[in-house]
Amino acid sequence: MKKRTLSEILFDVVNILLLLLLAFSTLYPFIYTLTLSLSTPAAAKLPGLHMFPTEITLASYRKVLNLAGLDHAFINTIARTVLGVLIALLATSLTAYPLSRSSFPHRSILMKLFVFSMLFSGGLIPSYLLIRNLGMLNSIWALVLPGAVSAFNMFILRNFFQSIPEEIIDSARIDGAGELRIFSTIVLPLSTPVLAVVALWAGVGHWNAWFDAMIYIRDMDKQVLQLFVRRTVLDESDPLATAAELLQATNFSPETLKAAAVMVATLPILFIYPFVQRFFVKGIMLGSVKG
Repeated sequence: MKKRTLSEILFDVVNILLLLLLAFSTLYPFIYTLTLSLSTPAAAKLPGLHMFPTEITLASYRKVLNLAGLDHAFINTIARTVLGVLIALLATSLTAYPLSRSSFPHRSILMKLFVFSMLFSGGLIPSYLLIRNLGMLNSIWALVLPGAVSAFNMFILRNFFQSIPEEIIDSARIDGAGELRIFSTIVLPLSTPVLAVVALWAGVGHWNAWFDAMIYIRDMDKQVLQLFVRRTVLDESDPLATAAELLQATNFSPETLKAAAVMVATLPILFIYPFVQRFFVKGIMLGSVKG
């Protein structure tokens, strides 16, 4: 076994320290918010770094979960996320598959147009006018259709489709399968890992989105969760608790209530990640081609 040099050891130590620092800087805001949401007002006012709650209470969560309109915001966000992910997977995969085939005509021109769309856009006002003229204002379609096909996700899927051996597709064609049959029964099952990644990205994007809902949605009962939390946390005219409730409360404060509202909007999508992570694997196509 080759003996490691001092420079290699120092390089590894510096890398480990930098990664630990990056991990801490990424995790600490989440841990601090979680700790603050579980703390009593007295514990929340203590100075210093808060890594663990010293006095645990769920009063802030009970108050947040009883807010009027939160249930509608949750339902609207879940509906938007599920519908948006399904539409994004369908539209993006149907776009990426033809562009991954070398026999598709004018493929290079279309790819350049997609690259152009990643660098330039029409702007907010033309987008709003388009949504309005299509009659999608104040509906869920204004939230899921405009960004159904992401150029970045399309490139990811296209590159993966290109890595599928041509022998598999050619054998299916010899057996009489058409392109739609090949796409649905061969390409998509082999692409489960990358589809899971795109679904996760699209799901997180829809779950965290609020700006488009603020522009296109007018009815309060149709607003999404992130916009509800934003208005709850930032809008001083719509506080989490009334002044009388805050005077009588001993287990929550405006700071702990805001932290609990942020965690209520963050934890659901965070819990989904472990179930999707199992698809992040390599070698799903091992053994698919013999010879």
